[in-house]
Amino acid sequence: MKYLDELNEPQREAVLHKDGPIMIVAGAGSGKTKVLTTRIAHLMGEHGIDAFNILALTFTNKAAAEMKERIERTLGNTEARNLYIGTFHSVFARILRGEANKLGYPNNFTIYDTDDAKSVIKTVINEMNLDDKQYKPNIIYNRISSAKNSLIGPVEYMNDKGLQQEDARANRPLIGQIYDAYAKRCFKNGAMDFDDLLFKMYILLKNFPEALSKYQKKFKYILIDEYQDTNTSQYEIIKLLGAMHENVCVVGDDAQSIYSFRGATIENILQFQKDYDDVKVVKLEQNYRSTNSIIKVANQIIDKNKNQLPKKLWTDKADGEKIRLVRTATDNEEGKYVADTIKEQKLRNHFMNSEFAILYRTNAQSRAYEESLRRMNIPYKIYGGLSFYQRKEIKDYVAYLRVIVNTRDEEALKRIINYPTRGIGKTSLDRAILAANENNITLWEVLEQARTAGYKGGTLESIENFVRMIKMFQSEMKKGTNAYDLAVIVGKSTGIVKELFNDKTTEGLARYENTQELLNSIKEFTETPMNEEDGEVGDKGLGTYLQQITLLTDADNNKDEADSVKLMTIHAAKGLEFSCVFVGGLEETLFPNAMSINTREELEEERRLFYVAITRAKKNLWLTYANARYRFGQLQQNDPSRFIEEMPVEYIDKSFAGGGVNNQNTANRQYGNGNPLWSRGDQAPAKPAYLAPAARPQTKEHTPSADFAASDTSNLQAGQKVEHQKFGFGEVVKMEGAAHNPIATVQFDQNGEKKIMLNYAKLRIVE
Repeated sequence: MKYLDELNEPQREAVLHKDGPIMIVAGAGSGKTKVLTTRIAHLMGEHGIDAFNILALTFTNKAAAEMKERIERTLGNTEARNLYIGTFHSVFARILRGEANKLGYPNNFTIYDTDDAKSVIKTVINEMNLDDKQYKPNIIYNRISSAKNSLIGPVEYMNDKGLQQEDARANRPLIGQIYDAYAKRCFKNGAMDFDDLLFKMYILLKNFPEALSKYQKKFKYILIDEYQDTNTSQYEIIKLLGAMHENVCVVGDDAQSIYSFRGATIENILQFQKDYDDVKVVKLEQNYRSTNSIIKVANQIIDKNKNQLPKKLWTDKADGEKIRLVRTATDNEEGKYVADTIKEQKLRNHFMNSEFAILYRTNAQSRAYEESLRRMNIPYKIYGGLSFYQRKEIKDYVAYLRVIVNTRDEEALKRIINYPTRGIGKTSLDRAILAANENNITLWEVLEQARTAGYKGGTLESIENFVRMIKMFQSEMKKGTNAYDLAVIVGKSTGIVKELFNDKTTEGLARYENTQELLNSIKEFTETPMNEEDGEVGDKGLGTYLQQITLLTDADNNKDEADSVKLMTIHAAKGLEFSCVFVGGLEETLFPNAMSINTREELEEERRLFYVAITRAKKNLWLTYANARYRFGQLQQNDPSRFIEEMPVEYIDKSFAGGGVNNQNTANRQYGNGNPLWSRGDQAPAKPAYLAPAARPQTKEHTPSADFAASDTSNLQAGQKVEHQKFGFGEVVKMEGAAHNPIATVQFDQNGEKKIMLNYAKLRIVE
């Protein structure tokens, strides 16, 4: 049993425990996967438990595959391939294939993915003659999914007064009937959706005693990874399956329970000891991932939560570098700081791009980081999501703006002509495209002449209304309306913002936040004083804005980049680790999120989310926040996150936060109990200097040479020396951009690296 020598004492204790319920509380980076796989290998190798009698459930296919591979390596044979190991959904689908006839389904039943399910729901809504703007398929799908994960069927749903009242308040009183019709349609089609794989598994065990007995006898040992992420249906299924032998092993960390929006409930792990008698509890508290500074900060943060299983992470690693707390003036400067720091760290410490991760609370925050990384030519990848400008809602919105500027833009026109739905279907559009091709004219020209082209009735009216709307937008643009005001008019007149705002699902909220972030970026573009360094020169109209973001989106150097910086939400980062981590947007109402601080339970989940973010870092950790951020079109002053004040000051480097933070007589003064002055609960002292407004970096002004005269820069090359009226002397580092709009990157002696739009900037070529 050589593999036991590789374990620490608590890990070995968890592996050697054979019979009876056991809860392994595994802190971040404590080697839980190693314990889980070694435990299974030990049951098979030392105790002779048949692989067919072991059930191991995970939350990702990747985790299941990794566990199987590790067990095979440990045992030195292929017996691990006989394990029932996989995600809840994959394992239960496998069981249901053999038992489907009991539930009235064929053994080869279809499994509907999310799109299939929403399509069926949409059909049901149409057949019931309901307004699909009121009963949006996406909202109905999420409502039904939530019900199934709480083990509420259609009949129970319609008989639940609380649910009926909620639907009535949302002006959707018929959701229960839609749920019933949808369930019957799936049954008729011999199909189960993703949530049915849990719901029907529960029904099978609950309603068919012989099936329950069969699988209770079969699965003598049950192991569940990430138990804190289980929902009601998963919890109840495990209780039923484990009731005979009670050899149930759960592994998890209540401090990393962050998925309540998916139906996960932290109560499952907190209540485990009450569900079984004589539960053995093993705590894995040694962290093998992070430096001591990071662990100390994480411990003090999570200690503030009342609802938890007490534990203390520790590590035998050195303190390492302090956590850097960074304040910037705006979110765009926050993005620039992160990109600059990554470049500096790569040069100084020889990190690879792949060793960096940028984590944020909401998807919309990625924009500022993406733009800064692209400007610095640092390859990056959005993990578990799309790049900001590639998201559907952003492409839809931008397509409207593109058509206003250029009605010949057929791709943009096709994207928006029937979004939101206005009665111009695919057949009508195909007919218009054919007419445009046959007559060698643009699609827009066909739409302008819709009556002549033979369109009639409702379709004709819809096309003419659409054309009038676009022309109204163009009229506003010609009057000189700035890009932001025009974009707001577009959002309101088309109904695209309202449609997203009315979708109250988690996904709908994220899409709405993304459109607001797009408007924020346009607002900032219109209000930022004109200067050459970012190409923000000339008018503040829509055309200039689109040109600017097109330069960013077209210069996409992130495809197939293995060595790239990873950007992701903190939710997507769970289970991952990186040498260097940036956690951005540490501001009140953003992190903790304003939507999640109405109850102690919500606030504690936000704090767990912060704990997860911190513990992703192995070596270096930066926590950043902006003094001001554009939100909903307004530049808002922000208070720093309450989480900042909960951190132990001795492990925080505040020299990056500006304004006299190293004065031991002010911000860093401590009382005898080790608490910083600014976090004492018995008084409300002034904010420390580093929580005060940040000053914008000043440009070092340059007095132009007496003989300064702008040169012809049409053939400017990298390596040439130049003089700028404002920024002084510098050297051209590289040339980029389109031929009609060249951009020079110049390294100035006094003002650092800046991008110069040559169509507008006045440069004197020195040599």
